[in-house]
Amino acid sequence: MSARHGQTRRDFLQRSLAGAAALSWLQPAHCLAQPSETVRHASFGANGMAGADLNAIASHPNVKLVCVAEVDEARANDLRKKFPDTRVYQDWRVMLDKEAKNLDCVNVSTPDFMHAPMAMSAMNRGLHVYCQKPLTHDIYESRRLTDAARERKLVTQMGIQIHSAIEYRAAVHWIQAGVIGPVKEVHSWSSKKWGDPSPRPDKSDPVPASLNWDLWLGMTTERPYIGDGYYHPGNWRKRLDFGTGTFGDMGCHILDPVCKSLELKIARTVKSVGNGPNEHNWGNDVVVEYDYTPTKFTDPEGLKLTWYDGDKRPSKEAVAVLGDMELPDQGSVFIGPKGAMLLPHIAYPTLYPGDKFADVKKPELEGINHWHSFVDAVRGMGQTSANFDYAGPLTEMVLLGGVATFFPQKSLTWDSAKLQFPNSKPATEKVRRPYRKGWEVDGLS
Repeated sequence: MSARHGQTRRDFLQRSLAGAAALSWLQPAHCLAQPSETVRHASFGANGMAGADLNAIASHPNVKLVCVAEVDEARANDLRKKFPDTRVYQDWRVMLDKEAKNLDCVNVSTPDFMHAPMAMSAMNRGLHVYCQKPLTHDIYESRRLTDAARERKLVTQMGIQIHSAIEYRAAVHWIQAGVIGPVKEVHSWSSKKWGDPSPRPDKSDPVPASLNWDLWLGMTTERPYIGDGYYHPGNWRKRLDFGTGTFGDMGCHILDPVCKSLELKIARTVKSVGNGPNEHNWGNDVVVEYDYTPTKFTDPEGLKLTWYDGDKRPSKEAVAVLGDMELPDQGSVFIGPKGAMLLPHIAYPTLYPGDKFADVKKPELEGINHWHSFVDAVRGMGQTSANFDYAGPLTEMVLLGGVATFFPQKSLTWDSAKLQFPNSKPATEKVRRPYRKGWEVDGLS
């Protein structure tokens, strides 16, 4: 992404770690720890995004990193050097059994398919949870985690760190201030390609000595290990049973300011008009259309939201108000009666046509550290902004799009209260999947 339109995740992480930790609009969360206490923390995962999360959380001066669970022992080597007093477990269930009494909170930063089992197991023990996006792999899991967090009055936060960034918050401010008027259309996209049109290789490779393959598979069905990075450590995002494709990876980020600013609730219908998955993998070049009931920030008739990924983009006609402006690799365009707002991922929003909005001032916003605000909420100081009451419905919305890709060209109606698609029993069957025997979790199985 060019410097004009965005910044790298590393840039954002470095900048946001210096932020402050509370604003009045943040959503409420409940907390049990006292402000004077050291927060005792554990991480599910030691490397990759887990490494970024645990380091960001541990950078808070009141945090002690007690223990970490990592199924691939080789990926815990750097952590052992940086945190030599931290206990490392290979089996996260053993870690919880032995350490729950020594903990206040956890971060769940593993592949998508294990978010729900780990987060719910932690919440069952009264632990506060920071969980990476998407909150879960399946819609049913998101609803159950949301309900459980609310019922138990736990502090929660989803890892959509740009939610706390000035850029996304400025976009929310402008939309809710009515700068472009009631929004009638939104076009959102990501250039990432977390899909794979090829069949699954028919082979079985030796499991690396450092990896417990059965633990890595967790609640999914058993299968042979395939090497060359087919599953572990990164390409699981492409696989139906483990990841949620490009939409799941980036939708919770890019659609966050869309849902926040427009206060979107429940989609009336969702329809896939792009590519779908094959037997084992998500597709690339996905296009999904949502129809939403109106809110006070949308057109009175409702909102049309379209998601594109891979090489797909909104047509020139759809975003004609931008003129010859080249679209960034990832972002959204909000269209209203007064003009449009382009929000790149991650950069400050721009209003179009420019001359019409030349006098619009940027809102005065202070930086927020997304991780530290979670820690402070656990300590009883402040609140989180992306708790599960917000993150759960956002994740459900994104996962609806993933389900729709299995049924191209079919407009699926959604009954949120019943977690059903009334006009498609096959689609409803994808709302929830069974857990492998021996991996059941109270509250999910």
